[in-house]
Amino acid sequence: MKMIRSKLADVVIIELDIHGDERGYFAETFRKDKLETFIGYEMNFVQENQSKSSIGVLRGLHYQLPPAEQCKLVSVIKGKILDVAVDIRKESPDFGKYVSCILSEENKTQIFIPFGFAHGFLALEEGTIISYKVNNYYSPAHERGIAFDDPAIGISWPMETHLLQLSDKDKKQPLLKNADLSGE
Repeated sequence: MKMIRSKLADVVIIELDIHGDERGYFAETFRKDKLETFIGYEMNFVQENQSKSSIGVLRGLHYQLPPAEQCKLVSVIKGKILDVAVDIRKESPDFGKYVSCILSEENKTQIFIPFGFAHGFLALEEGTIISYKVNNYYSPAHERGIAFDDPAIGISWPMETHLLQLSDKDKKQPLLKNADLSGE
């Protein structure tokens, strides 16, 4: 397993070592000790989620406020996504910047998204299934979001806006400048 710091140093891209032959493949998909050594702090995942999306489904940009904030380890079981993490730490020199990467069943790449980042993804293939581990339980009272098309962030989504499928909630998310980042 190879861990790579993205252009936003706290977001980690993880490339798995795939051992395959005519029967199939084997890959170690998570090693607590390796991840913790790389990121420099302890990580205890407590919940794992799975979602299935049709092509063009955009979910995000979501985050949770303290004390329920979450780190995520995201991977694709089937299909392909563009995965996006946006730095929403007000004190960060990278505030409002994003990193994106393609995660797919073929490349088996993962992304680790730390505290202080909003997360979203766009399904690029029909029937895409993603799985993600989180270190804190889902808390509706602490859930927040940011508009996927905030021009101040400038995410380059690889589909035209009219082709995207969003939940009613995600259609109404605020711009980053108006987002609740502190719970006050």
